[in-house]
Amino acid sequence: MTAGLGQAIRDEITGLILSRGLRPGDPLPTESELVETFGVSRNSIREALKALQALDIVEIRHGHGTYVGNLSLAHFADGLTFRALQVRSMAEIVEVREALENALIRRVAAIVPDADLAALDDITHKMDERAKAGGTFADEDREFHELLYRSLDNSLVTQLLQAFWDVFHRVGHSLGVTDPDPVQTVRRHRAIVAALRDRDVDRAERAMTEHFRNLDFRVAQIRSR
Repeated sequence: MTAGLGQAIRDEITGLILSRGLRPGDPLPTESELVETFGVSRNSIREALKALQALDIVEIRHGHGTYVGNLSLAHFADGLTFRALQVRSMAEIVEVREALENALIRRVAAIVPDADLAALDDITHKMDERAKAGGTFADEDREFHELLYRSLDNSLVTQLLQAFWDVFHRVGHSLGVTDPDPVQTVRRHRAIVAALRDRDVDRAERAMTEHFRNLDFRVAQIRSR
């Protein structure tokens, strides 16, 4: 099967998913039905489905059939992780994440509900306890950034930030890079929450920018490995 034909079949399958309004977890037509619908070989359909499975567009459950995938960005994160390890491009990844979060925090500052602020306070308190005990708080840090943008109700934002967060921490763990000053990191997270509580858009953005300066130090560590 040529590359052009393979792409055409993948486009036909994704087009079918969209035209039928199928959602994650919904079953796709059987291989035989797809062969008949598109007029191509069974092997061509299988190769196209495997390629779409690699993108989490479809999920092949052996013995049960093929379903619409979860449409997650997990494979995107895998590719970025490899890129960061291979060409030391972590600085570029952090730069993109910083630009995204600086823009988003301005929107959040105007709408974040009190319940989310209270939850962010709880998370930073847990981070502080772990830092003072000499521990790490990767799980709490991830939760903080996920919760920070919850009020935007944008699932793509959530998935993108999760992907960037996963890449940074995977690479850091792989290369043995750690936070040089966890207590200072906690203070920077608290400064973000304080600015949000005051509904101070400019201060919230400055606090987020300052938070990323800590990440710059760890990027420098990664580059030196």
